Amino acid sequence: MLNESGLRQRAALIQAVRRFFIDRNYIEVDSPLRLPVLIPEAHNEPVESGEHFLQTSPEICMKRLLAEAGCGKIFQICKCFRNKERGDRHIPEFTMLEWYRTGCAYLSLMDECEDLVIEVARTLGHHDSVSIGYRSIVLQKPWERLSVSEAFARYAPVSMTLALEQNIFDEMLCRYIEPHLGIKKPVFLYDYPVELGALARRKRDDPSLAERFEIYIAGLELANGFSELTDQQEQKKRFESEQQLLEKQGRRPTELPRKFLSSLSRMPETAGIAFGIDRLAMVLLNAETIDQVVSFIPEDL
Repeated sequence: MLNESGLRQRAALIQAVRRFFIDRNYIEVDSPLRLPVLIPEAHNEPVESGEHFLQTSPEICMKRLLAEAGCGKIFQICKCFRNKERGDRHIPEFTMLEWYRTGCAYLSLMDECEDLVIEVARTLGHHDSVSIGYRSIVLQKPWERLSVSEAFARYAPVSMTLALEQNIFDEMLCRYIEPHLGIKKPVFLYDYPVELGALARRKRDDPSLAERFEIYIAGLELANGFSELTDQQEQKKRFESEQQLLEKQGRRPTELPRKFLSSLSRMPETAGIAFGIDRLAMVLLNAETIDQVVSFIPEDL
């Protein structure tokens, strides 16, 4: 459990995040936590709530606001839920920051991420760097931008292509690559293979890649951003592929989020990102585990 000082620091962090977006004319939105259907995700297990599910992300509701309500810049700070996630960096109920901006692609979103972290860090008393354990991480722009292919060539024993073919991509990423990322400065790991594109659009000059990036600081993944896919048919095919993976895992896929799919054709060019507030707190408060930055852990309830 956080003490009063820790609670004040966490509150200051969240208030700084909120102020960052309000000052940039974003609309703060508030979408439902309980949903009848979710995006199919083989790597996430949802929490059931009666005949509904607790959201793993506010993504589908927020994108519908972009498509159906005519919003151009929106953000949300909310609780998300993922079953069977517990460890030094994971907790089954966590706080997510998610934001979307139309007329924007993933490279511009990276610039906004730099500005956000630097501004929030300064609010918490940091200047050009943060201390994480025995390391000092420089926050000054520009941050390093490292393609996934280059990261595999630099750190992994196999290429990105071979890792995909042998179904060991995640193992190679976690074991060989992530520990090297963001050690001196934050790193954007970008241009994922399209097979791992999730809801990201294909890269226009190389359709084998997706316009997706993740942020790493001191080996810790903080965020996952995209140029958003707006092609309804391609998104449906990706969801169906994910459903097949769920079946192979012995899990029963839910129905597809059809209202979300039908709204995609009305969504303008957009970039969006999911950013872990608890993990940002770990970085800015120099915490070794997520337990040190949340008010309660599950075992204390």
